[in-house]
Amino acid sequence: MENTEELQYVHLNDLHVSLGAKMVPFAGYSMPVLYTNLIQEHHAVRNSVGVFDVSHMGEFIVKGERATDFLQYVTSNDVAALVDGKVQYSCLPNATGGIVDDLLIYRRSANEYFVVVNASNIEKDWNWMSSHNTFGVEMQNISDEMSLFAVQGPKGVATMQKLTDLDLTSMEYYTFKEGTVAGIENVLIATTGYTGAGGMEVYVRNEDAQKMWDAIFEAGAEFSIVPVGLGARDTLRTEMGYCLYGHDIDDSTSPIEAGLGWITKFNKDFIAADIHKRIKENGSSRKLVGFEMIDRGIPRQHYEIMDAAGNIIGEVTSGTQSPTLSKGIGMGYISNEYAKVGSTVYVNIRNKYLKAQVVKFPFLKK
Repeated sequence: MENTEELQYVHLNDLHVSLGAKMVPFAGYSMPVLYTNLIQEHHAVRNSVGVFDVSHMGEFIVKGERATDFLQYVTSNDVAALVDGKVQYSCLPNATGGIVDDLLIYRRSANEYFVVVNASNIEKDWNWMSSHNTFGVEMQNISDEMSLFAVQGPKGVATMQKLTDLDLTSMEYYTFKEGTVAGIENVLIATTGYTGAGGMEVYVRNEDAQKMWDAIFEAGAEFSIVPVGLGARDTLRTEMGYCLYGHDIDDSTSPIEAGLGWITKFNKDFIAADIHKRIKENGSSRKLVGFEMIDRGIPRQHYEIMDAAGNIIGEVTSGTQSPTLSKGIGMGYISNEYAKVGSTVYVNIRNKYLKAQVVKFPFLKK
């Protein structure tokens, strides 16, 4: 059946086209996958600074006297541990032990939170959260009004600091500030990102997006700043072992088996907490692991992972050729007995069983 659903466009779509970006459908949006060369864009972020337009992401505002209670119930992490200006990585557990989505929660005050969700799940997350809103909180979906630029790399903070009087250099990881940036008021700027290379994420209203983009590129010119597409975003996050929804986590994966026990807190009640607690106590039959190819080859999603005898013991969820390590790396769920670091496994790449070794995340050692 043909997919007749129309693609959506980020606010600066025409700009990316004019920059020569190769545009591809992603999560229902037309998105830049690369501008020049994936390897160059990847190294620009690892070594200096690059900018991703990730305005396809979804943003919700949750506010009200019981906003904290509501988020405590619908998410797995301990929202009560947040203070104003702090960001938390979490997930929305479903009713059967899987994950509706992973998300970021920004605490503006005890009664107001800014929630960021994956583009492909905006409607799904909104409906799920709304269906559990028995706490009388007000929810707003501002996804279509916001643009988001990820200014990533070791020179990301220095680039953004030129544009504001806010003290960005002293900000800790996973915190945020709101204020005037590049002459634009009410900008939310956070020390978050999906690359492991440092930097900031900048939330701005669509009407100010072009002005912000231009200011960022002017400020970053001395660092040879470049626009970066989703291709390098994927290689960068894979090198860090970061989960991608729809690949490494989904409605059928438990956060425990995905190695996300650290965002699953049982000092509170949340949706299906009993199921997740049981999985934690009894252990799961499989585990998400990282592996490096010993033989030459690039693992891809859905490739089979085998033991030495050729038995299927798992499946690749994410895989790529690492530009930094110059070798194939991947993530996948495999049977517990093979999940130990150092174990030898084999990946079925075009009917060749190529040797790989289970390694500890992240692939890129600091």
